[in-house]
Amino acid sequence: MSEAHLQENIQRIRERIADAARRSGRRPEAIRLVAVTKTVPVERIKQAIALGITEIGENRVQEARDKFDAIGRQVTWHMVGHLQRNKARYAVRIFDMIQSIDTLALAREVDRRAQKEDRVMPVLIEVNTSREATKFGCAPEEALKLARQVDELPHLQLQGFMTVAVFSEDMNRVRDCFKRLRDIYESARQMDWQRARIEILSMGMTHDFEVAIEEGATMVRIGTAIFGPRPG
Repeated sequence: MSEAHLQENIQRIRERIADAARRSGRRPEAIRLVAVTKTVPVERIKQAIALGITEIGENRVQEARDKFDAIGRQVTWHMVGHLQRNKARYAVRIFDMIQSIDTLALAREVDRRAQKEDRVMPVLIEVNTSREATKFGCAPEEALKLARQVDELPHLQLQGFMTVAVFSEDMNRVRDCFKRLRDIYESARQMDWQRARIEILSMGMTHDFEVAIEEGATMVRIGTAIFGPRPG
């Protein structure tokens, strides 16, 4: 992919984000774009940064470590994939936010590792809104309980919720996933917290981000529509 093609893709995505925001009576700048760079080479990521991308998402800690060494802190790093507890020590060193907290055990391990790094780690709770056995995330009915437990951990700051919707051509099914997470998010915003600041609703990917924005997403995670299909 040429740099011109990459620039065109980024511009088109920003336009579609803006259109979806306006359709739902929201300001386009209220939607944050995280460019998901799984399998994307460092040089291509650097091109995207030069073209205005400021936040990137990685699915695997090891791949992120290699890229972080080459890119550093010129962007905000999001962990958007499943995080194994034995990788938490590396994750808290690299990432600015971990979006995939889905158990209390994982939250406690990230909290412990963040304490060793003398930092407070911004996190989102991942919710399995489609209830698919193949997906990670806590059950929707457990999300607020887990949020309360995370809020008690001194080296984590809960900032919101994340989901991956069902992959379906039936947009009503997709929309239902987003509505489910928005309901959790809105309930959380009415609650009193010790440390949490509930501001982020991370939902929507290449095939469904416009529906996610219509349902209230404040952050979308887009890879293929920016960088093209992944190899293999």
